[in-house]
Amino acid sequence: MSAPSRNRRQVRLSRALGIALTPKAEKYFERRPYPPGEHGRARRRNDSDYSVRLKEKQRLRAQYGIREAQLLKVYKEARRESGLTGENLVELLEMRLDALVLRAGFARTIAQARQFVVHRHIMVDGQRVDRPSFRVKEGQMIHVHTKSAAMDPFQVAAAGAHRDVLPAVPGYLKVDLEALQATLLRRPKRAEVPVTCDVQLVVEHYSR
Repeated sequence: MSAPSRNRRQVRLSRALGIALTPKAEKYFERRPYPPGEHGRARRRNDSDYSVRLKEKQRLRAQYGIREAQLLKVYKEARRESGLTGENLVELLEMRLDALVLRAGFARTIAQARQFVVHRHIMVDGQRVDRPSFRVKEGQMIHVHTKSAAMDPFQVAAAGAHRDVLPAVPGYLKVDLEALQATLLRRPKRAEVPVTCDVQLVVEHYSR
């Protein structure tokens, strides 16, 4: 898929879900804060409970850019842990390597973060990792490979160019942006994770 087509798709999905998924989508969403299509501005009938829960699950999926099977797998893992399943779900998703590459400011979007990982530009504790779903453990360091760090996208990131469109670095990450290094200090807490989602609705969707 070409970059323009991918951008259009993200803009359309953002409007459908009611959240901006990329910086570019946010600009379009501000101008057209209603669903896409010729009936997007029309008054909509009340959504069913099922559709509300489904949409919330889709919003969570879209923010992490993952497939349904991946989300369901993490949900089942979250359900086995002690504590609130919804909070566990987001915390586990946030420990994905691609999510932390984004939070650290190495990438501008989750799609770019995933691409960096797949193309083997990202290392964890000195070892190349090419799986975006890799679960980073507490204390592990994420860093850009030395040769890759000289590439334009990483030089732009190291200069802090993405900070104008990304949330502040969360407390569970220690980041040295100039060195393109970040350490996961501890497990994220749901309240700190910058995703828009009513996790209880996601749990209800899967529990139906």
